[in-house]
Amino acid sequence: MPISDRIGPHLPALRRYARALAGTQSSGDAYVAAMLETILVDPTLMNEGEDDKMRLFALLSRIIASLPVSMGRGASSLVPGVETPFDLSGVPPLGRQALLLATVEGFSVEQTAEILEAEMAAIRTLLDAAFAEIAAQAETGIMIIEDEPLIALDLAHMVSGMGHRVTGIARTQAEAETLWNDSQPGLVLADVKLADGSSGIDAVNTILSRTDIPVIFITAYPEKLLTGERPEPAFLVSKPFNPEQVKVLINQALLFTPQTRAAA
Repeated sequence: MPISDRIGPHLPALRRYARALAGTQSSGDAYVAAMLETILVDPTLMNEGEDDKMRLFALLSRIIASLPVSMGRGASSLVPGVETPFDLSGVPPLGRQALLLATVEGFSVEQTAEILEAEMAAIRTLLDAAFAEIAAQAETGIMIIEDEPLIALDLAHMVSGMGHRVTGIARTQAEAETLWNDSQPGLVLADVKLADGSSGIDAVNTILSRTDIPVIFITAYPEKLLTGERPEPAFLVSKPFNPEQVKVLINQALLFTPQTRAAA
């Protein structure tokens, strides 16, 4: 397949990433143009059999890291054209790159570390610092619907460690609906099968009939949600879950769901 055909589908995401880092459309597009010129000079940089998306983001990240990038207030929006109230200018450049790759572009923490040519531990530290910055600017109440005590406690500890409030833990649909009425959280973490045989899906549907907040399903039964027959959740994690993945999804919800911030 021609290199141009392999690159083309990824150009919108590459431009979004570069623009968000540079702060302007022209500067971001200049970085992408520099990457394309580099590939034209040395086509072996795009060898067949590699993950094209990973390779392209790694090349672009390397070019951006080698050139000065303005990290001022004007570059605070993670996605050009999408308004967010977060000033991330205080996040170091590598941390901002990691945040974009993990939350906007959908790479795992492991992939993010590979793209940025950094150690996993360093990327986790950078992401935790960026997530803490977001939490400091918009602390959010998070409700947990989970009937397994150890998992519920793990989630509560993780949420608190991110700088957010746990508004409560519900084990059944009835408890979840009552807890929502009493606490009005800005985000929900929900299991599907609950303690008394009731449904986390039904609990969430009841909540969403009254308000518009993001929900992250964490379940051992993803097939219950991915049926193709109804609106499917934007955020879904299979058990056993990776805490890093859940953290990323929480921050995706906070960054791109204005209702969360209004309800918090």
